[in-house]
Amino acid sequence: MDFLRPASWEEALAAKAEYPTAVPIAGGTDIMVEINFDHRRPEYLLDLNRIELLREWEVGEEVTKLGASVPYTQIMENLRATLPGLALASHTVASPQIRNRGGVGGNLGCASPAGDSHPALLAADCHVEVESVRGSRLIPIDEFYTGVKRNALAADELIKTVHIKNATGPQQYSKVGTRNAMVIAVCGFGIALHPDTRTVRTGIASAAPTPIRAKAAEEFLNAALEEGGFWDNGKVITPSIAKQFGELASASCNPIDDVRGTAKYRRHAVGILARRQLVWTWEQYRGTNGRSLEGAA
Repeated sequence: MDFLRPASWEEALAAKAEYPTAVPIAGGTDIMVEINFDHRRPEYLLDLNRIELLREWEVGEEVTKLGASVPYTQIMENLRATLPGLALASHTVASPQIRNRGGVGGNLGCASPAGDSHPALLAADCHVEVESVRGSRLIPIDEFYTGVKRNALAADELIKTVHIKNATGPQQYSKVGTRNAMVIAVCGFGIALHPDTRTVRTGIASAAPTPIRAKAAEEFLNAALEEGGFWDNGKVITPSIAKQFGELASASCNPIDDVRGTAKYRRHAVGILARRQLVWTWEQYRGTNGRSLEGAA
């Protein structure tokens, strides 16, 4: 196994072009496990730890540009107000040591359906900026996951930055695990309210071959909120709406039975997470925006 260690982004792109099978490594929290257990033996490893720009972020007026190697700890400490869903997801990742090393770029590169950042990214809405010596492009997050542990990257491309829409409303993330820490999700769910567009987006992990959105649940909820005037009047979400939202989220799953949980349990748990998170986020929205509207009605 050869170890490539570029000193700049340009050198990294050139190395990836010359050795397209080279596996990028930054935090190494996934690839090193596979190597240590001899599940994978790549011919080349491409070390990106000297690339400073991958550890930088920029908060803009509408979008935050997050470097692929920004550690989860930095997201938790510095971007909780701007990217609350991703900060919550970051908090559930493994241990403090791994959160100090791992980043969103690694989660995206591995494209595991159980990755903790995926539901938050899907719910927030974002684009993944990838680059090669041929140029750069932005991949919508909905088009990024192409199969089990597969993504839309070309062989010579590297993930550079994730362009994430700044929160305009409450966001939540929860996952179910077999213990409270250092655990791969049995299932995970994220939700983001977008009052600026009067829409709700979701994300689901570990309940389908790829990370997915609960689109039928979103469409139902978006229609229910609009028809009931909820965005304007700040009324409490009715139990029937929350129940239907959870059931539709559950129905969107396509899980498997494995050592962590059964398909039946995953569907059930996603439905519960969806219903609870809808209530939590809507109550937070009412507390910050809705009650004044309700009082004026």
